[in-house]
Amino acid sequence: MERYFQPEIECAPREEMIKLQNEKLVKQVQHVWDNVPYYRKKMEAKGLTPADIKTIDDLHKLPFLCKDDLREAYPYGLMGKPLKDCVRIQSTSGTTGKRVVAFYTQHDIDLWEDCCARAITAAGGTNESVCQVSYGYGLFTGGPGLNGGSHKVGCLTVPTSSGNTDRQIMFIMDLQATILCCTPSYAAYLGERMKEMGFGPDDIPLKAGIFGAEAWSEEMRRDIEKTLGIKAYDIYGLTELSGPGVSFECSAQQGMHVNEDHFIPEIIDPVTGEVLPEGQQGELVFTSLDKEAFPLLRYRTRDICTLTREKCPCGRTHVRMGKPKGRTDDMLIIRGVNVFPSQIETVLINHGYAANYQIVVDRVNNTDTLDVQVEMTPEMFTDNVGEIQARQKALVEGLRSMLGLTARVTLVAPKTIARSEGKAVRVVDKRKI
Repeated sequence: MERYFQPEIECAPREEMIKLQNEKLVKQVQHVWDNVPYYRKKMEAKGLTPADIKTIDDLHKLPFLCKDDLREAYPYGLMGKPLKDCVRIQSTSGTTGKRVVAFYTQHDIDLWEDCCARAITAAGGTNESVCQVSYGYGLFTGGPGLNGGSHKVGCLTVPTSSGNTDRQIMFIMDLQATILCCTPSYAAYLGERMKEMGFGPDDIPLKAGIFGAEAWSEEMRRDIEKTLGIKAYDIYGLTELSGPGVSFECSAQQGMHVNEDHFIPEIIDPVTGEVLPEGQQGELVFTSLDKEAFPLLRYRTRDICTLTREKCPCGRTHVRMGKPKGRTDDMLIIRGVNVFPSQIETVLINHGYAANYQIVVDRVNNTDTLDVQVEMTPEMFTDNVGEIQARQKALVEGLRSMLGLTARVTLVAPKTIARSEGKAVRVVDKRKI
């Protein structure tokens, strides 16, 4: 039976949700106009005032915000509340440029935790669940968000944070954890380590996993589910909007339900900025309807995906977003071809390589090179040179079929590519572009 944390909202009729969004949008635009001079100047430059925004149909009139704006306004330029009303910051894990710092009032945190509680409940969480949160704590939003959501559901919360894998496994087994929250790459690593320790899926008490913060494929999902004996759920969010819980998967796993009472999603053409029709692939844009301390309007996420309002078997009425297909700023252009790391991962897993890998892009003699280093699993490891070459050739052909270009593939021994306890470093781009 499908569970809901706030059924009156999650299953609200469409007309009620539109009415609520209209009311909240008008109020939020006025709040931003009154309290965020940086964005008010953007509106003035377009000849807009709050009176021009009457319903969500007027949303497209508003100017966009992007990560460059956040860096330019750093640290306090986009705050919508005075410091005395703010109780916390969170920050992105990015390593280039100025970090994005998001501010929260206590009300902001309460609503964020509600969103995470909806995700945990959708994954089967109840007050009888043991929820192990293995996302990083501190500035990263993953740990604090799922921790708060777990508390609201009433789960026994195990705040392990990331790292110390053997201790993670000890708590999973000793405390009989039923829900695991972490990045998918770390879930895969935990599964790999538990398998080495002799634990099969029937030995592991986990029933569900809530995995996000990085791109992962359906093939990777199935591999994690098989190894850990769980159902793996996707969750999506950005520090700029609050953190994980902007959207989440239900039991149907046919896209992630956006918490539309708090966030309005749009899909735009990443080049022209034009809003695209439902079902068409483009860049995801979000407007925060409730955020008090850091209220972003029309924030460009750079994630490429689609939206659908087709009826969901779970009973929730909120719009669903597809799994992001890549990012407009992460997309690799190699010899004129658009390449997403997820495409490469799909080929590798289809050939039985569900372990660690790394993509290295370089430029030699003015020509782009694409190298894919792939770990062999212990089961397939061999020192037979001819067999290795044959396997590499098969992967080269698979990648050529998927991407339309030739990559160099190197199979390496198990455990030779550095493991990650947070976001996996899948791509190394050495080009000076």
